[in-house]
Amino acid sequence: MNVLVIGSGGREHALAWKISHSKSLDKLFISPGNPGTAMLGTNVEIKSRDDYLQFCRANEIALVVIGPEQPLVEGLADFLRMNDIKVFGPDQNAAEIEGHKSFAKYLMKKYGVPTALYKEFEFTENENALSYLSNIKYPVVIKADGLAAGKGVIICKNSDEAKASLKDIFVNKIFGEAGDKIIIEEFLEGEEASILAITDGDDFVLLPSSQDHKRIGDNDTGKNTGGMGAYSPAPVVTESVLSEVEKTIIKPVLSGMRKEGRKFSGCLYAGLMITSEGPKVVEFNCRFGDPETQAVLPLVNGDFLKLLYSSATGKIDKNAVDYSGGTAICVVAVSSGYPDKYLKGFEIKGLDNYPPQIIIFHAGTKEKEGKVITSGGRVIGVTAFLDKNDLQKARILAYRALQRIEFEGMYYRHDIGMKAFK
Repeated sequence: MNVLVIGSGGREHALAWKISHSKSLDKLFISPGNPGTAMLGTNVEIKSRDDYLQFCRANEIALVVIGPEQPLVEGLADFLRMNDIKVFGPDQNAAEIEGHKSFAKYLMKKYGVPTALYKEFEFTENENALSYLSNIKYPVVIKADGLAAGKGVIICKNSDEAKASLKDIFVNKIFGEAGDKIIIEEFLEGEEASILAITDGDDFVLLPSSQDHKRIGDNDTGKNTGGMGAYSPAPVVTESVLSEVEKTIIKPVLSGMRKEGRKFSGCLYAGLMITSEGPKVVEFNCRFGDPETQAVLPLVNGDFLKLLYSSATGKIDKNAVDYSGGTAICVVAVSSGYPDKYLKGFEIKGLDNYPPQIIIFHAGTKEKEGKVITSGGRVIGVTAFLDKNDLQKARILAYRALQRIEFEGMYYRHDIGMKAFK
């Protein structure tokens, strides 16, 4: 079948890479793609919804895989489905589980899904929010309700920090319209983990667990980012934790979404905190995680495209893929200054000639005059994967590969995966 992957980041490069191994693939297109995806298929520049439709018809696209959250929240999947194009990814109503954190919280409260206690405030309720912040226990977490590219979360250690953050969000508009409404949430103690559930809305397949590293600095210091690295599987997600996640989180959420008339088909991402009381939901996303996908997909055996296609056509094939052990780690190299202002346009050297257990996933890169240059905050993800569970060795391989790569202002964390050895 002919497949179109939509997106240009590391997640989309990983999806294209995995799909390219499928026996059921004929032609692969990526829009807009990046220099990494160009090695796997054909990058195409598509501007509008109508252009997507025209392209799918002209190229007999059997499946569209939508990578980022923005087009899902804006209803691209609905538009294509209305025109008889098969899509992997939820419709606009279901994508609201990520589009509005307040909706996700409402859903969890209604269907008894374990999550942090919280309170919501609109920007017009600034005074009420300030007075609430004076009378609660710290630390707390303040989240923008809308989409903020994975960066709309601030952890505040005390009331001064919280009040300053409130001003940043409501007055200085650091998250734009996404911060017109906020969630103030209790701070959960524990180990973070991510679960990717591929679902047709009724049944689901869980991919190997992973752990993302959100903060910019070593030992989880500094600002939140879109993700500085991940490893899979996460030892904190034991068999019994996984079975609890299925029972208390994934099943009730899918069932709740159906009852709300928002049947969710695609990849449901559950960001979890494994607390002393069991797993609790930190956030839901309506798509594959980035960079978790770059660490998880190399460990998935079988026909990944078959899994996505079966999910998109309404009856998931639970035998399409499996996980038979193995470990992977992805370390993200970013531009100096990220997640704030950063410069771009620097040549990246050392991207070629790696052994098969190393993959360089392109994220913020472009080709210019035959050279690959930086074009984003998160530039590349270096993934090392092994068919046995030896994270220590995978870490060594990934960091060794990173030492061969260079671009001006290159920065990465040195402690990705270290939590696994606690």
